[in-house]
Amino acid sequence: MDMKLELVAVPVTDVDRAKEFYVRLGFNADHDHTVSPELRFVQLTPPGSACSICLGIGITDAEPGSVRGMQMVIADADEAHATLTERGIEVSPVADLAWGRFVYFTDPDGNAWALQQIVIPDLDEVDRAAAEAAAG
Repeated sequence: MDMKLELVAVPVTDVDRAKEFYVRLGFNADHDHTVSPELRFVQLTPPGSACSICLGIGITDAEPGSVRGMQMVIADADEAHATLTERGIEVSPVADLAWGRFVYFTDPDGNAWALQQIVIPDLDEVDRAAAEAAAG
């Protein structure tokens, strides 16, 4: 049985401000539909992603800014950092970790995101480090 993540709700205080931010980030604005004064649905999809986010009025009762750990995979952390900086998005410096290279940012409400460039370790280097650790 396949299960594909389709849509993740992101709680925000100002729908128009959040929509503008995510579009500036590079997301495609797929839908923006006001059903009633109590229900507005905005769907945005990151480029190349099969999963979208939704925000709006009456979408979630989660506290705006409470989302942590959202992560998207990118090809090049340095390029992502430069592109987002050019678009006026505040981003962290590129963080080089053993399991990837990361750029972090938050939306205007404080919902936290990470962009990860997957790094496949040099297996010779891993073997060498393991041998050195075993030798003492």
